[in-house]
Amino acid sequence: MLRQRGPVSRAQIAADTALSRATVSSVVDELQASGLVLEEGPGPTQAGRPPALVRLNHRAGTALGIDFGKRHLRVVVADLGHRVLAERGEELDSAHEAEHGMAEAARLVAEVLEEAGAQRTTVIGVGMGLPGPINQTTGELGSSTILPGWVGVRAQAAMSERLDLEVQVDNDANLGALGEWTWGAGRGAANGAYLKVATGIGTGLIVDGRPFRGAGGTAGEIGHTMIDRDGPVCRCGNRGCLETRVGALALLELLRPAHGELTVRELLEQAQAGDQACRRVLADAGSAIGAAAANLCNLLNPERIVVGGELGAAGELLLEPLREALGRAAIPSAAADAEVVAGELGERAEVLGAVALVLRSSGVARDPGPRAALAAAAG
Repeated sequence: MLRQRGPVSRAQIAADTALSRATVSSVVDELQASGLVLEEGPGPTQAGRPPALVRLNHRAGTALGIDFGKRHLRVVVADLGHRVLAERGEELDSAHEAEHGMAEAARLVAEVLEEAGAQRTTVIGVGMGLPGPINQTTGELGSSTILPGWVGVRAQAAMSERLDLEVQVDNDANLGALGEWTWGAGRGAANGAYLKVATGIGTGLIVDGRPFRGAGGTAGEIGHTMIDRDGPVCRCGNRGCLETRVGALALLELLRPAHGELTVRELLEQAQAGDQACRRVLADAGSAIGAAAANLCNLLNPERIVVGGELGAAGELLLEPLREALGRAAIPSAAADAEVVAGELGERAEVLGAVALVLRSSGVARDPGPRAALAAAAG
């Protein structure tokens, strides 16, 4: 529970695990004696005095997160108490090959471990995010990815071999959902969706408090909702997908005649400064995404929709028309249930979600000693 939730009070542990307070106190005391947990405080004020919080000690191990995007790579190492110890990021060529990307990731992994003063033997696992559907059996990226150099690559096996560590691979939007539900705007919601609005449009789903990936890992590909039968041909092979109209590249292309070559950052800066053309394309994008998200609300009835990704940084310029379109198109009760909010983690949502993926798993570090005790205590 401490790995998944981070610092919590003894009373909250008892409530969430249905164990007696006496049992919780006994286990916490044993883990404290072994040096695996620390008690610190105070936490958020409740009735009476603020409670002390129980947190896993850094001795319990570390987790690595790797996030690949169309043009970026990010790597983070964190302890099991949810503290980020070091992180690195760099730009990648949008047409990079998988071999090059994995080599760069391995280099950054070595750098963050060195900065954190952590040995590889303390690493209990590695989470890695890629933009596209991931076959959960093979760890292979599907053909509709925005990274053509990775198609057909068994990323999980290849990265595990390169790092000599256990690697789990997932879709980047799924990891964005995990990140926001662990550390950000999704906390406390049992059913929700994370919309990653960037070069592609992806959705990570949380159903009954658990990530939902579908039968083969393709759930949440909202960017391939058809909105125009006669529209541009999408990389998935269909015409008029949502992504071809409101993905970052599509919006920049719309602005090219009047604004020339822009980056996403420049688009957002000019929109915030009042440029009407930039504000218009963001508003139109929000409306189109809201109409597609209405179908999601009708099917899954989420209580919270968190909007992140590069374009999610537009804030209310994107969110307000998104809410309005969702309200028009969804069943009224489903629309009323869905709170639409901006992500809190920004560009770090996916890489922190990759760490959360490891924290939710049952792996333990290869080194014996304190980590073996932690495994035994976790049952």
